Amino acid sequence: MQALTTSANLRARADTDGRNAPPLLEIQGLSVRLGGRIILDRLDATINGQIVGLLGPNGAGKTTLVRTLLGYFRPSSGNAFVLGHSLATAGRTVCSIIGYMPEDDAYISGMSAVRFVRMMGELSGLPPDAALERTHDALTFVGMGENRYRKVGSFSTGMKQMVKLAQALVHGPRFLLLDEPTNGLDPAARHRMLELIKDIGHEGKTGVLLSSHLLGDVEAVCDEVMILKAGRLAGRCDLASEHEAARTFVDLETLPPEPRFGSVLERLGCTVEDRGNGRFRVELPPDLNVRTLFSAAADQGLGLRRFERTRDSLQDIFMRAMEDDHGRS
Repeated sequence: MQALTTSANLRARADTDGRNAPPLLEIQGLSVRLGGRIILDRLDATINGQIVGLLGPNGAGKTTLVRTLLGYFRPSSGNAFVLGHSLATAGRTVCSIIGYMPEDDAYISGMSAVRFVRMMGELSGLPPDAALERTHDALTFVGMGENRYRKVGSFSTGMKQMVKLAQALVHGPRFLLLDEPTNGLDPAARHRMLELIKDIGHEGKTGVLLSSHLLGDVEAVCDEVMILKAGRLAGRCDLASEHEAARTFVDLETLPPEPRFGSVLERLGCTVEDRGNGRFRVELPPDLNVRTLFSAAADQGLGLRRFERTRDSLQDIFMRAMEDDHGRS
C-alpha cells in the first residue's frame, strides 16, 4: 500500500512500547474565558482513540478548544496534556508535535505547492534539505505530486485542501488537528480526503482530532467522539465499540397511532423512545425475538405500518447530547 508506506516516512517514530504510552489527549478542568465570557467551562476528558471526532453546534467551543491546544489562548484554569506534554509547562513541545490544518484558506497563492510546503516545514524546525525531502513525500502522499510545481492560487478547492493537509504533515507530527478538512469538497474529493485521514490515523503513529459539523464524515473515520455544547462536554462515544456491539434497534409505527404501545414494549424489556403519533424507536433486549413485537401489536388490535431494523447512529447520539440541558463529563 503505497499511501501507507509514504505516510510512514512523514512521521516521527513514536515509542513502540504501547504499555506506557500516555493518552492522546487529557483535559483536566479546562476553562477558557475570552472577552469576559466563559467559552470553555471546566472540560474534563481523557481521549485514547487514534481518530477522534469533535462535534458540537456553532458556538459550542470547538474552535476555542483547538486554538487553546495550539497555544493561541491561555486557559483561565485547568490544563490539558497532549501525549503527556502539559500545555502549561511544555507549550513549545506541544506545538512541535502538532500538525494543524485550518478551516480557512491559509497559503501564499503566488508560491508553488512545493515551495509553500517546504517553507512550512522549515518554519516547523526542519533543516532545508530535510524539509524539501519531506515536502515531496507529503505532496505525493496527498496525491499532489504531479502538480507540485504549480502555484497554489491556481488550484481548485479540493487541491488547496490537499496542500493544506500536506503542510500539516510535512514535519512529522504525532498529533494532527484537522478543522473541517472536507469543507467545500465534491463527493470524490471528500472520499479521497476521508481515506487519507483513515490511513494516517489507523497506521498508529499519529493521533488525529477531527473537528467537523458533518456527522457522516465523523462516523466514517473516527473511533471516538467528543460532543461539546455551550462550552461543556455534552457527550462521549466510543464508535468502534458501538459498531461492534450486538444491539438491535427497530423503528416502528403503529396503525392506528397508539401512544400507549410504548408501555407494552417496555413491559417486554425493551428500551423505548416515543417519537410521537404512534412512532417508536425500540432497543430490543438480547433474548427477545422481533416476532414478539408483532404478536404484542396484534394483542392490542394494532397493525405495524412501519417496521425497520436500524442501529444507533451518530446522529441519534448527537441529538440525545443536544437534548441534555445540563451536559455531562
